[in-house]
Amino acid sequence: MISKSEYEKAVERTISFFEKAQIVLTKEEKASIEVADFGLNDLSHTGLELITYLNTERVCAKELVLFPGQTCPEHRHPAFGSYIGKEETFRCRWGRVFLYVDGETTNPIKAKPVDGVYTVFHEIELLGGEQYTLKPDTKHWFQAGDEGAVVSEFSTPSFDEEDIFTDPRITRKPQIL
Repeated sequence: MISKSEYEKAVERTISFFEKAQIVLTKEEKASIEVADFGLNDLSHTGLELITYLNTERVCAKELVLFPGQTCPEHRHPAFGSYIGKEETFRCRWGRVFLYVDGETTNPIKAKPVDGVYTVFHEIELLGGEQYTLKPDTKHWFQAGDEGAVVSEFSTPSFDEEDIFTDPRITRKPQIL
C-alpha cells in the first residue's frame, strides 16, 4: 500500500523526470500517471511510474519512469487464451537502465537487487537512444542507474493483470490509503 501523500509526491517527481527527458505531456496525461509500488510498500526501491498512451487490441505504448536505483521486479507476460503473450521493446530515453533476461549470467551485475525473488541475470545495459526487444513470456526485471531513467515501451497489447511475477508477494494494482 502507498499513502496518498507518497503517491502525489511520486507523481510530481515523475513529471520532473519527463521534463528532464524533454517528453511533453498533456494535462490529462499528467493526471493519469500511475504509481506502482507492487504492494511491497517500498517505492524508493521497488516500483515503477508510468503513463499509458494507448493500449488497443493490436499495440500498446507507454512511458516508464524509474527513480534512481528503483527496480521493476522480475516478471513475464505469458500466453493465455488465444493471446501468445506480450512482445515488448524498451527504448531508453534518458538515464541508464540495467535490464536482466534469461541467458548467460553476467558476473558481476551492475544493478543491486533489492529484497525479492530474482532468477535471471543476463545484463543488458541501455543508455539514451538504445533499445532491446523481449519476446513473449520472457522473464525480465530492470533497474535504473544512479540518476534514474525514462524508458519508452512499445509492445503488443498489454494485459497487466495477466503478468506473472516471480515474487509471490507482488500485486500489480496499487492500493492507495
